[in-house]
Amino acid sequence: MNIKEFISNFKNHPVLFVGTGVSLRYLSNSYTWDGLLKKIAFDLKGNSEYYLDLKSTCQEDGVYNFEKLASLLENEFNETLINDRNGKFQEINDVFYENMENGQNLSRFKIYISKIFSELEIREDKNPEIAEFKKARKNIGSIITTNYDNLIEHIFEFDKLIGNNILLSNPYGSIYKIHGCTTEPHKIIITENDYSQFDGKYELIRAQLLSLFIHHPIIFIGYGVGDNNIKKILKTIFTYVEPNSDLAKNIRNNFLLVEYEKDADNEVISEHDIDMDGYSTVRINKIKTDNFTLIYQALANIHLPISAMDVRKVQNVVAEIYAGGKIEVKITEDLDSLKNGDKILAIGSSKTISYQYQTASEIMTNYFKIMEESNHQILVLIDKYKLQSAQYFPIFGFSSINGEIKVADKLKAQQITNIKNALKSTSDNQKKKHNTIQAIMDDMSIPLTYKIGCIIWNIFEDNLELNDVEKHLKGIKAKNDTNFRKLLCAYDLKKYE
Repeated sequence: MNIKEFISNFKNHPVLFVGTGVSLRYLSNSYTWDGLLKKIAFDLKGNSEYYLDLKSTCQEDGVYNFEKLASLLENEFNETLINDRNGKFQEINDVFYENMENGQNLSRFKIYISKIFSELEIREDKNPEIAEFKKARKNIGSIITTNYDNLIEHIFEFDKLIGNNILLSNPYGSIYKIHGCTTEPHKIIITENDYSQFDGKYELIRAQLLSLFIHHPIIFIGYGVGDNNIKKILKTIFTYVEPNSDLAKNIRNNFLLVEYEKDADNEVISEHDIDMDGYSTVRINKIKTDNFTLIYQALANIHLPISAMDVRKVQNVVAEIYAGGKIEVKITEDLDSLKNGDKILAIGSSKTISYQYQTASEIMTNYFKIMEESNHQILVLIDKYKLQSAQYFPIFGFSSINGEIKVADKLKAQQITNIKNALKSTSDNQKKKHNTIQAIMDDMSIPLTYKIGCIIWNIFEDNLELNDVEKHLKGIKAKNDTNFRKLLCAYDLKKYE
């Protein structure tokens, strides 16, 4: 079976388990466990031999114990900084003492790890692939990662959950950072003591993750087939699930490991047996490839009745009901009988209930997110909107990802007419050539109220790069403002007509 066929069989939103390989693929400042410790040791001592000496003491049965190695390096790092307050690592000492003053005892070693991963240096050549990854996020239920960096949060815009916060989560639209995060150094798990404490607290987190794995397809990406994280998860699942049951079969059928192989363009999924070190052998689905775009496109093209983020909205409302919040709930067979309220959860037959989860205004506000995700499902609502002829609405981009919008031609004609009228009304004060939006904003001869007109005029005179316009639009906070909508429609028309 090829990857497209396999993923198209998913009946629910998949869960991604993201490993170091993903960060190594997209970031120029990412490291393997060994590479991270080697860098810290080199930064500390100024040579590579110290790390090699330390590493030689941590070999057990032919395998290096990186937890032990990290413990030894942490002790040396912290001790060195104590004895050299204002040296090379003065900034780390400053953070340490500031936190101690506030009653928080942080490891200098972990503060430095946090600093290493604090910036995202994305490889420019991977931007097209990352764009395809973003299109898949509308169909992803949750993400679990062992990475410290913030790459996945940057791509997916999901809620980040670290440590015990995982237990209080909404499973949809969440990133579970089970080994900690650069934003909270005290929760980073890297040493022997960290893993010992983590394993002691892991049972409740394990139960939460187990629920996700039973109800959703699981895709491991950024891990090798022998990775301990995969083995631990499989042990967790098949400790609680009878190996020969129908449920176990469904879990195995929904389990996929994406393993990196340089320059491979493989599309075929194969079966692979994983030895569970004395537990049992578990057969999984695996694909070895360097074509991650193919994986992301298959995920983006899953046809599910609702996006994962809209499931999250419903769950948030239900959570408020459970919590006894001030929310009015009415259950009816007739949607028209409901009066306007802040939030309504309506339960009825498919014949009587129309579920509209974004207004025309909200869709415009979320324009770039919808385009990045190629979220064609949500755009079926456009046929239900009552848009006045003079109303600005960016239909060209939307119809490029959903060709089944019935009112598209009518709205396109309206959009062209509205932009033409806007250009006709452009005054001489607005017709000033500039090659950047910043130059327009800095031009004091253009009144503030005329700047939008000047930007639109320059767009259609081909003076402005559309990337510059897009960046400006994303930075506008008042997205319900008429000027934002007018400029968005000008950008949309120019880019997608």
